[in-house]
Amino acid sequence: MIPKKMAGVLLVGHGGVDKLVYREDIDVPSPGEGEVLVQVTATAKNNTDRKVREGLYSIESENDVASFQMGGSPTLVFPRIQGADVVGHVVATGSGVAKDRIGERGLLDFNIYPDERRDINLTPDYYGHGRDGGYAEYIVVPSNQFYRIDNPELADAQLAALGMCSYQTAFHMLTAAQVKAGEHILVTGASGGVGTALLQLCRIIGAIPHAVSSPGKEKVLLALGAESVVDRTASKDLKGSVAKATGGVIIDAVMDLVGGEMTNQLIDVLIDRMAERKTYPRLSNAGASSGSSSQILWSKIYLYQVQVFGVSHGTRAEAEQLIEWIRSGQLTPVLHQTFRLSDIHNAENYFANRGGDYIGKIALVPDSQWEQYGAPFAH
Repeated sequence: MIPKKMAGVLLVGHGGVDKLVYREDIDVPSPGEGEVLVQVTATAKNNTDRKVREGLYSIESENDVASFQMGGSPTLVFPRIQGADVVGHVVATGSGVAKDRIGERGLLDFNIYPDERRDINLTPDYYGHGRDGGYAEYIVVPSNQFYRIDNPELADAQLAALGMCSYQTAFHMLTAAQVKAGEHILVTGASGGVGTALLQLCRIIGAIPHAVSSPGKEKVLLALGAESVVDRTASKDLKGSVAKATGGVIIDAVMDLVGGEMTNQLIDVLIDRMAERKTYPRLSNAGASSGSSSQILWSKIYLYQVQVFGVSHGTRAEAEQLIEWIRSGQLTPVLHQTFRLSDIHNAENYFANRGGDYIGKIALVPDSQWEQYGAPFAH
């Protein structure tokens, strides 16, 4: 029996964690044509949730408060239920959707696509921003973007940790830069959700990833596929640290999630030993955890022919490929821990102040589903 009301977390404005309000009287949505109603069992947290809450998606000034609005006008309205990487079970279908889908466990492709094109996504938006997401007991999503994942070896919270927000972003970073088998790829922010996805995806396509991370995470990163691990805190000379850790290989491309002051150092890594390179130096960026502004010499970019790719989300075709890899067991979930949905303030603070032992993803589980889906992975 589907209830009329549900528990969930409403984002009521830009600001601190106090803008996230846990309520138990939210209307349960109804599926429309081509949609399914999903009972949520786990939703992985992404850094984009925090950035949206704090209004950090400005393209004019770091001091502006703005939301993600690539389509020309804001789609974020308050109150909004956040949460993009949603796992759950179909409990009802809208018109045009077969009833035999009821009972399926699946993973959401989080994108709100502007059109039906499979190979391009020019104005990306997503569930948890432009429409309500998974920080609730129920969510309505397009039936063709809720992919059935049976894999019994994956618990629901683990499957959420394989969510599209991280893995599709990582995959699009690689495809944008046309990364090929045999190339050496430097990955910054390697211990986070996108970073751990990049390490695995590099290995799947035959590239050789080298991780940049803080100390104490080497063992896990090597197990996930890193060929070497560069201690980003060991020296101000990143180029020298990379050369030492990697044995002096040529870095063909950089997948950057850090930005800020590191950008110039990453460019220096790329343009080193140009006469020995086989391809143009390439930099894909999909984040700025150390700051949205970087001071660089454009003469260094054009004289050394550095190719720079900005990445946000990905395409339908990339999502379908990722689902194939998940179903075939080629991707390993990196689930750090779970939190009750009602404990979202602690989850947010833990995520923002994560320590040296943090690697992978946090998943939020509705309180009504906690004992089965959340408790086994709680610290």
